[in-house]
Amino acid sequence: MARQSAAQAKAAPKTAPKAAKKAVAASPSKLFVLDTNVLMHDPTSLFRFEEHDIYIPIMTLEELDNHKKGMSEISRNVRQVSRMLDELVASSESIDEGVELTGPSNKLATGRLFLQTEAISGELPTALPTGKADNHILSVLVHLQRKHPKRQVILVSKDINMRIKARALGLAAEDYFNDKVLEDTDVLYAGTQELPANFWDKHGQGMESWKENGKTRYRLTGPMCPQFMVNEFVWQEGQGNPLAAWVKEVSGKTAVLETLTDYSHPKNAVWGITARNREQNFALNLLMNPEIDFVTLLGQAGTGKTLLTLAAGLTQVLESKLYAEIIMTRVTVPVGEDIGFLPGTEEEKMAPWMGALEDNLEVLNKTDDEAGSGDWGRAATQDLIRSRIKVKSLNFMRGRTFLNKYLIIDEAQNLTPKQMKTLITRAGPGTKVVCLGNIAQIDTPYLTEGSSGLTYVVDRFKGWDHSGHVTLARGERSRLADHAAEVL
Repeated sequence: MARQSAAQAKAAPKTAPKAAKKAVAASPSKLFVLDTNVLMHDPTSLFRFEEHDIYIPIMTLEELDNHKKGMSEISRNVRQVSRMLDELVASSESIDEGVELTGPSNKLATGRLFLQTEAISGELPTALPTGKADNHILSVLVHLQRKHPKRQVILVSKDINMRIKARALGLAAEDYFNDKVLEDTDVLYAGTQELPANFWDKHGQGMESWKENGKTRYRLTGPMCPQFMVNEFVWQEGQGNPLAAWVKEVSGKTAVLETLTDYSHPKNAVWGITARNREQNFALNLLMNPEIDFVTLLGQAGTGKTLLTLAAGLTQVLESKLYAEIIMTRVTVPVGEDIGFLPGTEEEKMAPWMGALEDNLEVLNKTDDEAGSGDWGRAATQDLIRSRIKVKSLNFMRGRTFLNKYLIIDEAQNLTPKQMKTLITRAGPGTKVVCLGNIAQIDTPYLTEGSSGLTYVVDRFKGWDHSGHVTLARGERSRLADHAAEVL
C-alpha cells in the first residue's frame, strides 16, 4: 500500500498540469466591445486581441463614418480601418457567425470579429440620454452581457469618462493597453548608469587598456557587462579619480568602455556653451559625435535640451561644416485655447510655435559676441545663423528626404509612434536626427507617457550602435524655475 501511494504521489504532479490545460482550454474566450476611439488611435487594434473575440457596435461604424474626411492623422486611421473592415467582411460567408481573423492577421489573432447585425434596445437608466453615441454602445454592452451570461463581455475604450460610466452601470471596462511600450515609465531606459563601489573589484582583473583616436579604451570582463547597452553612459563618483565613460562594445560578459570628452571645460566649449552637470556632458558627447545618427534627450523644463542641441548643431553646421543646415520642427498642439488661423508663409505660421528657438538663439548669440564685435558683428552673426536654420511644419514632411541635415524634433512627446516613424524615416545619408521632449507634458489627446512616440523610440533604439539617449535630471534655467518644478 505504501508503494502504491508513493506511485500515486509521483504521478499526481504529471496529471495535474494536463487537467489544468483542459480547464483553460474549456473556459470561453472573452468578448471585447471596441469603442470608436480605439480604432481611431490604432487601426491594427482589430488584430491585437489574440484568441479573444471582438465586437463592433453599429454606432462605432457610424462615428467612424463621421471622421473619414480630412487630412489629419485620425482621418487617415479611420480610412485605414474602413478598408480593413471592408476586406474582412467581403471575405466572410456569414457575418452573423463572425469573421475569422486567423488568416487576415497572419495568425496574430485567432478569435472572430462580430458586427452588430440586429436592432438592440438595451435598458439603461432614464437619466442617460438615448441619442448619445456612448450610451448606445453601453446599451449594446448590456445586451451582450445578458445574451452571453457565462462569458466575460468587456468594453475597451480610450475615453476615461466612458469607462467610468460603464463601471457605474456594473459593466466591465478597460483601457486599450496594446499601444503602450511600458506600463510604468519609471523603468524607461535612462541612458546612464552609476557603477557600484565594488565595480573594479569584480571587473578589474585582467583589464586591458589602449589609446584610440585620442581616447582611452578599457576592455572589462565581469557579471555587470551583459547588462550594459551600447552607447550607454556609466559613471562613478570618487574622491581621487571619478570615472565617466560610455559603452562602445558588449559581447557576453565582456564590454569595452571609452572615456568622454569633457565639455564642462572651457577649452571644449560648444558655441560658447559648457556643460553644467554630468548629464549635459553626456548629451554633448552624443550630439557632437558624427557616428551617432539618432539622439533622444528627455528632461523637464529648463534642463538645457534645446540649448545644447542648437549649440551642437550650429558648431557642426557653421564651423566644422559637417551638416548643410539645421531643420527644426515641432507638433503644433496649443496649451490653452486655439487662437485661430495664422497669416503668412509656412515659416511665418510656425514662428509663434518657435519661441523656444528664438530664446535659445538669443543666448547663443550673446555667448558668441563675448569677443566684443559690437552691434554690427552681432547682427551679422544673427543673420548668418538664421540663414542656416529652417523651420518646417510636420504637416508637409511626408515624402521628403533630408540629405546632410541636422534635424531637431522639439516637443516630441506629443507625437504618436506612427508620426515618429514617418519623421525619422525622412533621414537620408549624412543626416542626424535629435528628438527632444518631456513625457510629463503631453498635450495630445489619447496619448499617455507609456504610449507616446518619444517613449516608443527611446525603448526601440536602445543598444543600437548609432543611437544614444540621455535623461537630463537637473534644471539649469534659474532658481525660480527649479523651485517651481519641484513644488508645483
